[in-house]
Amino acid sequence: MDAQNHLSFLQLRSLAKKSGEMELSLVSTSIPKPDADEVIVRIEAAPINPSDLGLLLANADWSQARLSGTAQQPIVTATLSANAVQAMAARIDLSMPVGNEGAGVVVEGGSSQAAQALVGKTVAALGGAMYSQYRCVKVNQCLVLPEGASAADGASCFVNPSPHWNDRHHAPRRP
Repeated sequence: MDAQNHLSFLQLRSLAKKSGEMELSLVSTSIPKPDADEVIVRIEAAPINPSDLGLLLANADWSQARLSGTAQQPIVTATLSANAVQAMAARIDLSMPVGNEGAGVVVEGGSSQAAQALVGKTVAALGGAMYSQYRCVKVNQCLVLPEGASAADGASCFVNPSPHWNDRHHAPRRP
């Protein structure tokens, strides 16, 4: 792979079409090597937040969804109402990545000390496009998870954190 597109991966995309169809697809994409203050996270967990649902499902009629594409890159298409198409005018015919937050292991870091310090660590990350196999994010968009915490434990640290996070991952409170 060249330095410009060195990592290929699958990403879930949402496309509201002017024709009145909503399309979810897995698209092969690539990212360049990370800049100095960026890291590449292998995404292992990503929650479905209420704020993801509008972009992901867009009030389409999924009861009549149709499957096309290939086994490796499936496409699911559903019908949108005229009102839904009108409400999404700003994103019509724009394929958009889905997923506000996620977590996984940092597999590559940029040249900065902060980025290199995250390599091999399990982190929660914010920045969109998290329904992907990999995601390049700025170091300051990452939260290092405590030792023993899984990606699933930290996947919703930002948008909808678990009320039990403190009970499981912080030192016991002193009396």
